[in-house]
Amino acid sequence: MFVEGEESSDIDAYDAERPTLRLADVGGMEQVKERLESAFLAPIRHPELRKAFAKSLRGGLLLYGPPGCGKTFLARALAGELEAHFVAVRLNEVLDMWIGQSERNLHEIFEVARRHTPSVLFLDEVDAIGQKRSQLRTSALRSTVNQLLSELDDVAASNEGVFVLAATNMPWDVDVALRRPGRLDRTLLVLPPDEPAREAILRHHLKDRPVAGIDLRKLAQASEGYTGADLAYVCEMAAERALMDSARAGEVRFIEMPDLEGALKEVRPSIGAWLETARNVALFANEGGQYDELLAYLKRRRLV
Repeated sequence: MFVEGEESSDIDAYDAERPTLRLADVGGMEQVKERLESAFLAPIRHPELRKAFAKSLRGGLLLYGPPGCGKTFLARALAGELEAHFVAVRLNEVLDMWIGQSERNLHEIFEVARRHTPSVLFLDEVDAIGQKRSQLRTSALRSTVNQLLSELDDVAASNEGVFVLAATNMPWDVDVALRRPGRLDRTLLVLPPDEPAREAILRHHLKDRPVAGIDLRKLAQASEGYTGADLAYVCEMAAERALMDSARAGEVRFIEMPDLEGALKEVRPSIGAWLETARNVALFANEGGQYDELLAYLKRRRLV
């Protein structure tokens, strides 16, 4: 484990940016926004109520759900809403082959967040950084998980203004100690975009391209279960078709509905494998009802 008194010359190597995104820039997903409002935003906007209810500004939230559904985008928008610095951490920025360096990297990242409060510290792929210690084969990796637990405890004990968000596609692989009170003790399921969100995503990916006669609502209705990444690929394929026709004809052909409808038929939703695993977890490993929200979604989709 990293020793608190040790210093590193690389502490400023990690960026603390100021996002301009806001939650209003996130299309749809109203339930997710409401949860973020109650968990983080309301106590800041109403300091008198925060004082009356003894609500701390500290907090840890685990975003989980299938890949490509906008967990990182949401975290960045939340930082913008808070007018806070945003420190994003990926797996490759933490893990190191040298003994003790992974722990040092984690400590340095948390120090950057503490030096730039208010800040949102976003831990992406936290299942890789904070995997269940019982599944880890080396003491070095277990030590990295212990360091993460220690840093989260420090944030909970004495660091006002550091908001920790973590994201994972596989919450069932996250060490249970990370989800104890005072750490990542709240969870939020981020599902594939709903219809208003799909329409907003399609509009975003088509706005700078030559289009004609596009019915975004019809496309949004036809793309149930598609992730944001899937929809971006649909737009890319449609643009590719129009581009190739334009190259052959020697003049620009606009992207039209047949291009996008054809691309929708070719690009299938990418979350099938994730849904199968999630289904098994929700049915057979839902201790304490921690995956009730996921189970409700699977029932709505008639997958259980």
